[in-house]
Amino acid sequence: MHITLIAGARPNFMKIAALIRAIRRAEDAGRDICYRLVHTGQHYDQNMSDTFFEELGIPRPDINLGCGGGTQAEQTANIMVAFEKDLIAHPTDLVMVVGDVTSTMACSIVAKKLNTQVAHVEAGIRSWDLTMPEEINRMVTDSLADYFFTTSDVANANLVKMGGVRADLGEQSNGRYGKIYFVGNVMIDTLLANRARFVKPAIYDEIHLQDKRYVVMTLHRPANVDEQVHLRATIEAIVDHVKGEPIIFPIHPRTARLFYDLWGDAEGLKKRLPNLHIVEPMGYLEFNYLVERSRAVVTDSGGITEETTVMGVPCITLRDNTERPETCTVGTNELIGTNPAAIPPALQKLYAGEWKKGAIPPLWDGHTAERIVDILLAE
Repeated sequence: MHITLIAGARPNFMKIAALIRAIRRAEDAGRDICYRLVHTGQHYDQNMSDTFFEELGIPRPDINLGCGGGTQAEQTANIMVAFEKDLIAHPTDLVMVVGDVTSTMACSIVAKKLNTQVAHVEAGIRSWDLTMPEEINRMVTDSLADYFFTTSDVANANLVKMGGVRADLGEQSNGRYGKIYFVGNVMIDTLLANRARFVKPAIYDEIHLQDKRYVVMTLHRPANVDEQVHLRATIEAIVDHVKGEPIIFPIHPRTARLFYDLWGDAEGLKKRLPNLHIVEPMGYLEFNYLVERSRAVVTDSGGITEETTVMGVPCITLRDNTERPETCTVGTNELIGTNPAAIPPALQKLYAGEWKKGAIPPLWDGHTAERIVDILLAE
């Protein structure tokens, strides 16, 4: 079996790293499988792309389509045009897409129009919020895929409810629903494989951080960072209620523009927000070193909520919905919404030692990619 793997943006790289490891192990064992890696170039900042390949041992892509920049429509179109040419030149048995970025949807459409099967890793997750571009990407991809590899029973149920999957669903055998396979979480495969390799970032010693006595913050979603008054209220609510502890804020390029308009130069920032430490986006190993040792994470990310759940780190998510409900029902995550007024009570609960302990969801055990390869080779 020949598989074409698609990577486009930072959230993809942790997932394909696990898949590549599993495919290589199967290939080394003499099994009939190989892969070709296509990087669409959707993310082109080195800290958000190239660094991940180096840190996670992902080989150089067989091709980089160079489709970064532009509006969502322009980027989708550019990826589709470039990938169509590549797939015609390099036919494959299966195109495997991961997650929910623009590349995931665009390459799925191209593959199906060229009569090539599609496997979607992390299928079935839903926020039910169509203002999120990712939700549209998920729904389109899942309407086309031939294989659905899911992270939870909730995702399985979502696929069945959507009705866009073959009508033979509902008959379960050994964890299988038709072409839906509950296999676990490939991103956790990568986390567990690299946990012993986490790297202390320079900021840790520079400002004398102490384990469990600082907070990590990430913000990038429009609901939190696109409106000046809201962003100011959110940042100040966090800064003012962490008992003076340091907050490490790897700032997303989207967030940086409005953030610096609000607080200006370093002197103004230090005067109003003395415990907030701005750093550039970090590599995978450095960022997770910080997360693992933090008191808590405040975020609007989806993937980080999964990593904090497995590492047992309290997570406060500034979103009104989540496509990963198991991080709340099983894990350490709490969804508090986007209203800054909800932040102080959540932080008071954290500092009172009343945060839930959480557990690890089923099959988030580091062997998901192996299960995916075994299923594909058994077909």
